[in-house]
Amino acid sequence: MRTQGIVLYGPPASGKDTITAALTQADPQFVLLPKLKVGTGRAHGYEFVSAEHLDKLRDAGRLLVETRRYGNVYAVDRQAIEDRHAAGYVPVAHMGNIRDLRQLIGTVPDSWLRVLLWVPREVTEQRSHARGDVDTGKRLTAWDETLADMEANTDAGFFHLRIHTDRLSADAAAEEIMGAYDRLRAAILPREGVCPP
Repeated sequence: MRTQGIVLYGPPASGKDTITAALTQADPQFVLLPKLKVGTGRAHGYEFVSAEHLDKLRDAGRLLVETRRYGNVYAVDRQAIEDRHAAGYVPVAHMGNIRDLRQLIGTVPDSWLRVLLWVPREVTEQRSHARGDVDTGKRLTAWDETLADMEANTDAGFFHLRIHTDRLSADAAAEEIMGAYDRLRAAILPREGVCPP
C-alpha cells in the first residue's frame, strides 16, 4: 500500500483552496487535484468538460466520484490521480461530503491523509461575501449540510487531523498537514517491509 495523497474536507469557505496553495508553496510536490466540472460558476480548481465527455469517462470506469451540487456536476477522474503519481506529485483533493470522500479513498482509507478543515457558520458567510460569491445563501445551506453529514457519517477517529482555519494561518495549517502526511507515510511503509528514506 502507498500513500495516495491528501483529502481536505470541510464546508464552503473553510480554506481548502488557500491551504492547498500554502502546501504547494511550502513543497511543490503537493498539487491540487482538479475536479471535472459540467456547468457554470467558479473555474479555479476545476477542469470544465462537456456532459458527453463525462459520459465517456463514466462508461470507461474512470470516475471515482461524481456529485451534483449548485446546479453543476463534479467528478474525480482516476487517471488524473495516476498521472500525478507518475510525475512524482502528491495530489490534494477537496471533498464536500463524506459519501464522496469515502468513494475517493475506497477500501484502503489510510492511504489518504484525511483532514477536516472547519470554520463557524458566520465565518463561511463572511468569507463568501468577501470573495464575491453571488450564492452565499447556498453556501450557508451547504455549511448546514456539511455539519449534519459529518455528525451522521463519521466518528471521532475518522479524520487524521482537524484544523480550525479561523484560528490558524494557512502556512501553519500547511505545516501541520505536511507533518501528518509524513507520519502517515512512515507508518504505511514499514507494513510493506520498506524503510522510509
